Amino acid sequence: MIMGTVRAREGRIRLVVRGPRRKEREIEAVVDTGYTAYLSLPPATIASLGLVWKSFGRGILADGSECLFDVYESLVIWDGKERRVLVDEADTDPLIGMALLTGYELNMQVRSRGKVTIKPLRSK
Repeated sequence: MIMGTVRAREGRIRLVVRGPRRKEREIEAVVDTGYTAYLSLPPATIASLGLVWKSFGRGILADGSECLFDVYESLVIWDGKERRVLVDEADTDPLIGMALLTGYELNMQVRSRGKVTIKPLRSK
């Protein structure tokens, strides 16, 4: 189970992100159910981890505008296991998207210091 806290009306969790040669960093990321990819990180974090560039991405922002961004590969520790993910470069707070949440149940107590819990769905 992954635990976090609501702050400023945003669910936040901490996770470890790894780059090549086992460089790693613990980050705090906002859980964003409107973001469909895995993870976004700011350019400075991507550079400090030495993440490997994979491709360009294209997205539609909330205001309807289109943007191009770089996509990198990283490892994250997710629910106690190492998981390979694609990372979108974005000059904002790190975001956890729906691709990383797939197969999990998300619960948030939306109030100051409310609990965020992410737990695996039971297979039938």
